Amino acid sequence: MKRVSSHVSIASEAEINLDLSRLLIDKPRLTLERKRSFDEQSWSELSHRQNDGFDSIMHSPAFPSGFDSPFSSGTHFGDPHPLVNEAWEALRKSVVYFRGQPVGTIAAIDHASEEVLNYDQVFVRDFVPSALAFLMNNETDIVKNFLLKTLHLQSSEKRVDRFKLGAGAMPASFKVDRNQNRNTETLVADFGESAIGRVAPVDSGFWWIILLRAYTKYTGDTSLAESPDCQKCMRLILNLCLSEGFDTFPTLLCTDGCSMIDRRMGIYGYPIEIQALFYMALRCALQMLKPDGEGKDFIEKIGQRLHALTYHMRNYFWLDFPHLNNIYRYKTEEYSHTAVNKFNVIPDSIPDWVFDFMPCRGGYFLGNVSPAMMDFRWFALGNCIAIISSLATPEQSVAIMDLIEERWEELVGEMPLKICYPAIENHEWRIITGCDPKNTRWSYHNGGSWPVLLWLLTAACIKTGRPQMAKRAIELAESRLLKDGWPEYYDGKLGRFIGKQARKFQTWSIAGYLVARMMLEDPSTLMMISMEEDRPVKPTMRRSASWNA
Repeated sequence: MKRVSSHVSIASEAEINLDLSRLLIDKPRLTLERKRSFDEQSWSELSHRQNDGFDSIMHSPAFPSGFDSPFSSGTHFGDPHPLVNEAWEALRKSVVYFRGQPVGTIAAIDHASEEVLNYDQVFVRDFVPSALAFLMNNETDIVKNFLLKTLHLQSSEKRVDRFKLGAGAMPASFKVDRNQNRNTETLVADFGESAIGRVAPVDSGFWWIILLRAYTKYTGDTSLAESPDCQKCMRLILNLCLSEGFDTFPTLLCTDGCSMIDRRMGIYGYPIEIQALFYMALRCALQMLKPDGEGKDFIEKIGQRLHALTYHMRNYFWLDFPHLNNIYRYKTEEYSHTAVNKFNVIPDSIPDWVFDFMPCRGGYFLGNVSPAMMDFRWFALGNCIAIISSLATPEQSVAIMDLIEERWEELVGEMPLKICYPAIENHEWRIITGCDPKNTRWSYHNGGSWPVLLWLLTAACIKTGRPQMAKRAIELAESRLLKDGWPEYYDGKLGRFIGKQARKFQTWSIAGYLVARMMLEDPSTLMMISMEEDRPVKPTMRRSASWNA
């Protein structure tokens, strides 16, 4: 092991090797105890009930449905918070029906807003926290219906002007088109051809795979994931990502605006959000793909990509105090495979704010790494997913949480959680955003505070054994969300002001709060979304032909 600091170590390539045979065998029945608080039962105790393999598909029975489910009363907070019932009522109002069946939730129900735009559609990424909330409340039909409908939409013709998108692309969103004259309903998908900037969503396919695994783990119903349609859908998504090209890195090359940050914000290249979701989706698919026919080839490709991706991310995207000091002292224009400054990063390009922001104890995954460029901004979603998916090592996970704790005012402030830090402003804002009036400093995607990220922060807190951090963040959110009408985002350095263009009754703000609260009340629910660190194994020893007993 190459030591990077007293807190975090960088793994060697050999230590990251993946044992495919161990990933694919035995998926035993997993029974989880419910209703024990985190103080009584640690996350590590829960997670080690799993099979010795990477993960196992969960086969625990479902819970009683309705508002009297185990999640309707708190174990950490005492009496149920009045916000919980209000949140459930608002979430149910957002449900979209297609031919009498629930198929998702719309982005927002803001009756005060004159412009609907596409906030009346079901977005794939937006529905994920809603889906988790419904699963935790044993309302599984809406999640299954959503997975099936989006699966079928994947086969729709995808065309922007005269260019046809890849077969594996998943829609950014869909809506129900009702013809009153003919009394018919049709689902109409948007693959980016109607989006601002005409960008296809790279993250939609990853979220679909992650949600399929969550549904399978929670319900124990493997028939959906094993169905030919779902198997084909996964293969088509993966085919887009695993195709050979001119890449010299295992990370996924993306354009700006292809994820939650769906406007020009300088994330083109290899953004951490996409790389973390890519990693998690690969691991989820590896568990669900059937090792026969075409599936066998994809399993082999996934294993090879994970091996390279894990090494690349843990070594080149990771930043802590010692590593920052090393970059500060980099030599440039190095040639050959022995180069230390492999991406030829110019030390003078390190922004001044990083030196004050980086504590002695803590670290995070950089926003982007590519030739001669490092984006030193801290991005919430990518770093939280890195913890949940175990892209981050246990030491790195602890360091990320240490950083959030040390920089609580900057990253959490008065409303969790900053989508990125810091905001870009002045000349840099004009160049990077193109003078975007929505992404002004400390607003929207440019350092705004997004309540939906609360569930990801809570999941990361639980996994790293810091429930009190999650409790503190949830209580901050509870003091404002209902009173402010469940805004989409907040503005200002501390997240004190309702966003200047924020929609009210934003569905994923509502669902993010519910998932965070239910997860903290019952930490075992995290297991449907979390993935455990791969345990190093010794390589299989084979006898040579000349070996004699």
